[in-house]
Amino acid sequence: MNAATRILLVEDDRTIGDVLLCSLAENGYEVRWERTGAAALEAADREPCDLVLLDLGLPDLDGVAVCRRIRGVRPDAIVVILTARAGEMDVVLGLEAGADDYLTKPVRLTELLARVRAHLRRAGGDRPEASTVLEVGDLRVDTASRRATVAGREVPLRTKEFDLLARLAREPDAALSRDVLMADVWDEHWHGPTKTLDVHVAAVRRRLAGHPDGRVPVITTLRGHGYRLELPGDRSA
Repeated sequence: MNAATRILLVEDDRTIGDVLLCSLAENGYEVRWERTGAAALEAADREPCDLVLLDLGLPDLDGVAVCRRIRGVRPDAIVVILTARAGEMDVVLGLEAGADDYLTKPVRLTELLARVRAHLRRAGGDRPEASTVLEVGDLRVDTASRRATVAGREVPLRTKEFDLLARLAREPDAALSRDVLMADVWDEHWHGPTKTLDVHVAAVRRRLAGHPDGRVPVITTLRGHGYRLELPGDRSA
């Protein structure tokens, strides 16, 4: 882990913030702690960060709106929502606003730190790949440059969207279970809501649908199991 890794912590509860700040700093992270949405947005606009830990229950602004705006100014940063809101709709709204992960309070520090390390490790390219260039029809996924194209046109993907598409493209036509996808794209010790996977699959589908020309693969839902990436003409289920 790089000692220069920068984390923006957005948490209005002083007790929780103190604990997180101390724990993250002790693990070598450079942490900037903001207590309001407005201050967080100003900090994100002014200084780069590698990861954002964002509470949704902020005193001045809606946390989902803050997530969306941070994603706009820091598209490459990892955004992890940390909140007491555990409802499925809250999870979906947060993920659709651009979050990569969602942890509900109370959360064990060991779990939070493990999740932070996993995200940063994957974002830094420390993940095994079966091939540098993966091709399915006219889809080309370059894992070295982290670019996906369809017939030469780039497909704009967020960090986890790219990771998910690359994982599916490594085994086209294979039935990949939800557990396998969650472990490989997120964390082998994942204990969060699997709705995370569904929201990211839906996002990747929308990205691919924006490229109707050529042979564009689709993500097929396998009820009770998981997903499969395949060309429309090759569907067998």
